[in-house]
Amino acid sequence: MNAAEPRGPVDSSRVPRYAGPATFARLPRLDEVGTADVAVVGVPFDTGVSYRPGARFGGNAIREASRLLRPYNPAQDASPFALAQVADAGDIAANPFNINEAVETIQAAAADLLDTGARLMTLGGDHTIALPLLRSVARRHGPVALLHFDAHLDTWDTYFGAEYTHGTPFRRAVEEGILDTEALSHVGTRGPLYGRKDLDDDEKLGFGIVTSADVMRRGVDEVAQQLRERIGDRPLYISVDIDVLDPAHAPGTGTPEAGGLTSRELLEILRGLASCHLVSADLVEVAPAYDHAEITSVAASHTAYELTTIMSRQVAAASQSDRHSAASRASGAGAPGE
Repeated sequence: MNAAEPRGPVDSSRVPRYAGPATFARLPRLDEVGTADVAVVGVPFDTGVSYRPGARFGGNAIREASRLLRPYNPAQDASPFALAQVADAGDIAANPFNINEAVETIQAAAADLLDTGARLMTLGGDHTIALPLLRSVARRHGPVALLHFDAHLDTWDTYFGAEYTHGTPFRRAVEEGILDTEALSHVGTRGPLYGRKDLDDDEKLGFGIVTSADVMRRGVDEVAQQLRERIGDRPLYISVDIDVLDPAHAPGTGTPEAGGLTSRELLEILRGLASCHLVSADLVEVAPAYDHAEITSVAASHTAYELTTIMSRQVAAASQSDRHSAASRASGAGAPGE
């Protein structure tokens, strides 16, 4: 955590929430604070979609909806923006006409942010962006555990011969050795598939599956416990496709599927993962053109808030542990017999 006190959101008692720049949660821009412990960054890219486009506008829609977020999170008993410096790092601009080039651009820009010591909360964009983000995170942490919240598997091989699409990132990630195959799980999957082979291939890649029906039957506490046991203390990356939510809770997405999670279930499962070692996360596939009354964007903003809170708490805990270690070393330096 930065030595200086973190700079938090704009004071809503002085500036109305609907006024001023729409940074995430009305937080400062990264260039206003210099460095951040958690950087919220947008990736307005949706060239990898297979059905409805529009997720390129998702990041800014989430930022607009996040104006109503407040600085204290009672569900996690934490003030995330006081515990760590969280800042809006703006957008990574990627070529919308060349997927391969865009993937390289996103990977390089994410690596630059991670090299500052920040954890990333990335706002997509379509799910294609998960691959370059995972490459950058694995470069720093080694192969990472993955929890993938989505209606779909996203482990297909190709679409129309293309290897990089929003339906293929996690197959590529396993093939590249950047995921810990002992700690992978989809959460919230449902709906028709192309065939039984989809599930067989997914299992061979190392993924466990918690379907949306499993969440309904088992409940969020049991599911969260199961996921914690699968992840252990490994570095964890969480990827959330907003279509993990039922279309009643998230109509604004490109490939909606009936029978999904409620927003309450998603938030509660994420809160149940607060003890996991979350190194970065993404939230993708918000397509505001199909979003009625900002239902999807509001759910997405709260999802990003919970993930940001988890990372901020862990930054603060690590900083406190470092201070205790330094104090112990200092107190032992002059001990008798040394």
